[in-house]
Amino acid sequence: MAIVAIALLIFGYNFLKGKNLLEDSRTFYAVYDQVEGLSQSSAVTINGLQIGSVTNIDIRKDAKLVVSMNIKNKFPFSKSSVAEIYGGNLIGGKSVAIVPDFDNKTLAKPGDTLHGKIEAGLLELVNDRLTPLQKKIEDGVSSVDTLLNSINYIMDNNTNKSLKNSILKFNKTINTLSSTSSDINNLIKDNSDEFTNTMGNLSNMSEKFNTISDSLSKIEFNKVVNELEVTLAQVKSITKKIDDGDGSLGQLINDKDMYTNLENATKEMEELLRDMKMNPKRYVHFSVFGKKNREYKGADENEE
Repeated sequence: MAIVAIALLIFGYNFLKGKNLLEDSRTFYAVYDQVEGLSQSSAVTINGLQIGSVTNIDIRKDAKLVVSMNIKNKFPFSKSSVAEIYGGNLIGGKSVAIVPDFDNKTLAKPGDTLHGKIEAGLLELVNDRLTPLQKKIEDGVSSVDTLLNSINYIMDNNTNKSLKNSILKFNKTINTLSSTSSDINNLIKDNSDEFTNTMGNLSNMSEKFNTISDSLSKIEFNKVVNELEVTLAQVKSITKKIDDGDGSLGQLINDKDMYTNLENATKEMEELLRDMKMNPKRYVHFSVFGKKNREYKGADENEE
């Protein structure tokens, strides 16, 4: 009876720890910096299915925590699989999830140590979200406090009086604008016929502009441009011929001797006209008995 009682005690103790002596099981280990409230008898799962439990948690000399896991399920997983601590609520209750690595074909054997990882729990997520928000709120409160202090410093008695005066002047300006608007409305009302006629004239002008625009749109601008190009080409050709000395005009412009001859001829013509004015009888005369013409000596000699 004593032996049976001791056996039942050992069996019950191991059963409460999550280890059933009557079933075949495999033991694996995982190392963590902290276990986030994980305890013995916590469930070990794969994809949410419980396949074992935590049997022991030991602390090493380097302060690392070694978690022993008793897995009853025969489901094979690779040696590079991850033992991730997850879950938990406001009162604790962590579990271990085996995350298989299907890319690695080397299977884990009993006694192997898996890579340990900790999933962020609800409280950690809340803290991660609230910490930046808390800082922003603190900065905002500080900014508002600084703003209020600045407003209190600015809003002294003189500033209050100035603001009141400004508001009174603004009210006067609004009243003036209202009166001006009323006057404008009356002016428009009294001269509505003139405004109507003006708008009619503008409408007629617009129609005329449309007519002119239609007329302009009918002009063959391409043809006009082509004719202008032909004309410009002809003018350019004539100019080139003049520059090259072709033709009478080109020779007249480019030949210096001709210019000198024309200038001399012009001078002689002036002298001839001057002599004709001073001695008309020399060129036109009537004689009943006849008279011998005098020899022409030139304008300068006659002047003497």
